Amino acid sequence: GIVGVLGYGGGVIGRYCDRPDLFPAVAHFHTVRVNQPASKYYNTEILRKLCDLWDPRGSGLTNMHGSTGDIVLLGTTTDQLEPLFYELTHELDMDLGGSGSNMKTPESCLGMSRCEWSCINTQDIIYDITQEYQDALHRPMFPYKFKFKASGCSMDCVAAIARSDCSIIGTWRDEIRVDQEAV
Repeated sequence: GIVGVLGYGGGVIGRYCDRPDLFPAVAHFHTVRVNQPASKYYNTEILRKLCDLWDPRGSGLTNMHGSTGDIVLLGTTTDQLEPLFYELTHELDMDLGGSGSNMKTPESCLGMSRCEWSCINTQDIIYDITQEYQDALHRPMFPYKFKFKASGCSMDCVAAIARSDCSIIGTWRDEIRVDQEAV
């Protein structure tokens, strides 16, 4: 890409103003994609830390889980990218998500953590995919983007079928069970 952090080819989307002479405050307005936690579970402490990190390094604007699923930090300058990345990885234990012609950040539904219909552990699957394909996530190697999404059941709450290149859908593999007494 045009701009990024050392060793990564993805995660930062370079945005430059065509007229920095007229609009110096947005001469650079880069977008940073941050890999969201599995099923997008946060506590208030991590959200506060993320905002505290972003306020002095960027515009303060966020997009929690845009169409990519990532945490999207909107608007920073080139000179803030490396310090932001260092704090993100060393202080918050978070990593950049995917952007450009590489694997996008894998995404899943809440799965077994909150859904009684989930037939598979989507969080474990997405964690394993993320770990296995870290290089593809951060160093573009495809001619076009590639997305993994996992839904725990056929309800497909994460829209894996519609929004990914490789959709993983949990299905029931047994006889249908009906509690006749309850019915």
